[in-house]
Amino acid sequence: MKTIGIIGGMSWESSLSYYQQLNVAIKQAKGGLHSAKVNLVSVDFAEIEALQHQGNWAALANKMVGAGLSVQASGADFLLIATNTMHKVAAEVEQALQIPLLHIADATANKLLEDGIKKVGLLGTRFTMEQDFYKGRLEQRELDVLVPQEKGMEIVHQIIYQELCLGKINADSRERYLAEIAELAARGAEAVILGCTEIGLLVQQSHCDLPLYDTTAIHVAAAAAESLAN
Repeated sequence: MKTIGIIGGMSWESSLSYYQQLNVAIKQAKGGLHSAKVNLVSVDFAEIEALQHQGNWAALANKMVGAGLSVQASGADFLLIATNTMHKVAAEVEQALQIPLLHIADATANKLLEDGIKKVGLLGTRFTMEQDFYKGRLEQRELDVLVPQEKGMEIVHQIIYQELCLGKINADSRERYLAEIAELAARGAEAVILGCTEIGLLVQQSHCDLPLYDTTAIHVAAAAAESLAN
């Protein structure tokens, strides 16, 4: 079994989901007392969030590279960045490391295309919804990506940082997200990507009819498969 390296803590609530789901996946695959081999480096999210909203991506790249090098030095065979937004600096991390990075957008695109989805809505932080590092990577795979209108985008972004990253799960916020999902469906989305690793804490498939693609679950499944691959 390969050792899975993770840069986590962005937020720790979603990193907890990664750890739990990885161990469940490996136990289901191998049975008995098997669990995932995981080397985790967890950062202080307060520092990350401040730099994100300052637009200081160079400093963020340095932090992610440093964390990635620590994961590599620990003996991990490949790396996960356990958040969608920080894949904005994925190229810098890949360039600095010798172990491969399993990119969350690639895993998501693979799953969507496998399921025959062509037009998909995207919810996430404003950075993920607006900028090319994520949306553009999906579009390179010939996916048609829709994002909320400006007001909806701000609502989605604020709930992530002011509630979900603090572990707050509010029914009113769930209804706001479901309204945005309904609006994306009305514009032709065949499914919606939960493109922030915290969103799955708030909205699950049982809450709506439109297919939801939880990037945490997709990333975990890809990582578990890679860990078990020969």
